[in-house]
Amino acid sequence: MSEEKPASSRRLYGRAKGHALSARQQHLVDTMLPGLSWADEGAVDPQTLLPGFASHVLEIGFGASEHLIGQAARASDTGFIGIEPFLNGVAKALTGIEEQGLANVRVKRADARDEIERMPDASFDRVFLLFPDPWPKKRHAFRRFVQADTAAQLSRILKPGGRLRVATDVRVYADWALPLLLEVPELQWTAARADDWRVAPSDHITTRYQSKHLGDIDPVFMDFERHAA
Repeated sequence: MSEEKPASSRRLYGRAKGHALSARQQHLVDTMLPGLSWADEGAVDPQTLLPGFASHVLEIGFGASEHLIGQAARASDTGFIGIEPFLNGVAKALTGIEEQGLANVRVKRADARDEIERMPDASFDRVFLLFPDPWPKKRHAFRRFVQADTAAQLSRILKPGGRLRVATDVRVYADWALPLLLEVPELQWTAARADDWRVAPSDHITTRYQSKHLGDIDPVFMDFERHAA
């Protein structure tokens, strides 16, 4: 059986695959994923990948895909692009796409950092980065997805007025990510009071991972809006 591997110019940390896929999942990876993915070279333009949609959304590291599939099912007029390096998560997304008959989702098994660099400026209305691997040890901080360069890239691919949501349930990650995001001139934190980041937004979809309460704090939701510098 074939196994699609993420193409990346960077080193990926952590597992890329877990338990063996079921026969159905492997079949979807072999037959369905190639048609929903995209090339490893050239621009990654949501208008080209999902033409004709009113808006476009990117989810980075969608995990078991409950949020990605749930949001896509809610908004059939919006195109969703999901990027996830973990093969089992991609297989679960394919299962959800098939079961719900979704025609507004494209997914790729890849390192999102490489894919974002190939995306045009101002190409997304929303970007989600939900509960990324926190790499809580100080010596592993360089492995965290939010860095100065990725924060700038996330801002760059957002349309003016576009929204970025970063959520975590690990204190060290929140303390790390928020200052980096606040340093991006075009990103404005939308929180006006504590409940704006301590209470889940009304459009949030709680995943099984979040429900396990594996972090050391209650989830925080940091929403940013892109403005002109």
